[in-house]
Amino acid sequence: MGNWKICLILIALVFLVHSPAQPGDWPQWRGPERNGIASDVAGAERWSGSPTRLWRKEIGSGHSSPVVLGDRVYTHSRQGEEEVISCFDLSNGEIIWQSRYPAPYKMNSAATGHGKGPKSTPVIHRGKLVTLGISGILSCSNLVSGETVWRHDFSGVFETTSPLYGTAMSPIAAGDRVIVHVGGHGQGALRAYSLDSGELIWSWDGDGPGYASPVLAKLGGVEQIVTQSQDKIIGVALADGSELWQIPFSTPHVQNIVTPIVFGDLLVFSGLQKGTFALRLKEANGHWSTEEVWNNSEVSSYMSSPVLEGNSLFGFSHYKKGQLFCLDARNGESLWTGPGRQGESAALILSKQLLFVLDTDAEFLVYQNSGEGLKPVAEHNLADSPTWAHPVVLGSRVLIKDISNLTLWDFPAR
Repeated sequence: MGNWKICLILIALVFLVHSPAQPGDWPQWRGPERNGIASDVAGAERWSGSPTRLWRKEIGSGHSSPVVLGDRVYTHSRQGEEEVISCFDLSNGEIIWQSRYPAPYKMNSAATGHGKGPKSTPVIHRGKLVTLGISGILSCSNLVSGETVWRHDFSGVFETTSPLYGTAMSPIAAGDRVIVHVGGHGQGALRAYSLDSGELIWSWDGDGPGYASPVLAKLGGVEQIVTQSQDKIIGVALADGSELWQIPFSTPHVQNIVTPIVFGDLLVFSGLQKGTFALRLKEANGHWSTEEVWNNSEVSSYMSSPVLEGNSLFGFSHYKKGQLFCLDARNGESLWTGPGRQGESAALILSKQLLFVLDTDAEFLVYQNSGEGLKPVAEHNLADSPTWAHPVVLGSRVLIKDISNLTLWDFPAR
C-alpha cells in the first residue's frame, strides 16, 4: 500500500474518532439528543411506499438498540454465553470488527420471555463505544479498532450486579466521563467513570438501579443527571455526583423504566400505574425541593418513553391494553387519546410532523400529526419476530433489531 493511501486512511480514522455527531447520526439511546427526535427524515410520501430490504444480519439476541456514527453501525448482542460488540458497514452490513467476552447470566423466571441478551443501548462519545451488559458488565471499546480500552464487571463490588430482570439502563456520556447505574436489587450506585481510563470519578450510593435511562438537564443553573432509580426519582450534580434532590417513586413489581422528559423548567415522569406528571425544581440557599405542577391519571407509560414536540407530549399508555396519547406538556391536559388494544408496548420516534411507532409485534406505523390527532400514513411489518429495541430512523432508511437479526430497510422515492 502506498504512503498516500496510508495517510488517507489515517485522516479518515482521525475524523471518525474526533468528529462530533452529525445530523444523520444516532450515537446513543433515543437518538442524538436522547429524546426520541430524529432529524433529516424523509417526508410522509416516502414512508407510504413499499420498503426495500437492503440487508439483514443475524447478530444474536437482545433488545439493545443499534447506534450509528457516519457510515458505521454498532451493536451489542448475545451469542451463546458471550456478549458480542460488533461494528458493521452501514451500506452493506458487512462486519468491520467484532469483540466478545464471557457473560454467563441466569434469567429471573418472570423475564424469560425477554431472553438473556443485552437490553442496554451503547453510547458513542469521543472515539469510544461504551456498552453495559445484561449482567452489569461495563465495557469501553475503541471505535475504530474494537480494541477493549477498559472493562468493569462489579462482581466483587456489589452482592448482585444487575437488577431483578437484568440490566436495562443505557449509559450517558458528558465531557470526559460516562455515567452508569450499576449494582443490583437493593444495592447499587450511580457512577461516573473516566472515558479514557475507566477510573471512578464519583459515586452516588443512595439506591439500586432501576431500568430507566438517565438524561442530562441544566436546571437552576446546575447540570444534573436525572433518572428513576429502583425506588426513587433523583437528581445528582454532573460535576461531583452530589445529591441535589430526590422523591420516593416505586411501581408494581419494582419496574421503574421510563426515561424522563425535560420541558423547559419542568421534568416529566411516568411509570406503571402511576399516571403522567410534571415536577418543577426549587432551589434556595443550596437546598433543593420539588413541586408537582400537574398530574394526569388518565394515561400511564410502562416500558415506553414519551416524546415531545413543541408543547405536545406524545406517549404510549399501558391502559386500555395499549393506546397512543397526546398531552399538553404545560398543564398535563389530555389533548387526545387513541383507540385501545394497540399492544404491549411501543417505541416512539418524532420528526417534524411525523410520528414513527414500532410496536413489539414488528409493526412499523407512520403517522402525521394534524394538531387534533394522528393521521395514519403507513403500516409496515418489518420483522418476523418481536421488536423491543428502538428503531433508528435515518433519512428514508430505518434500522430494525428483532430477537436476533439487524435489518436495514429503505423507503425509496416513487
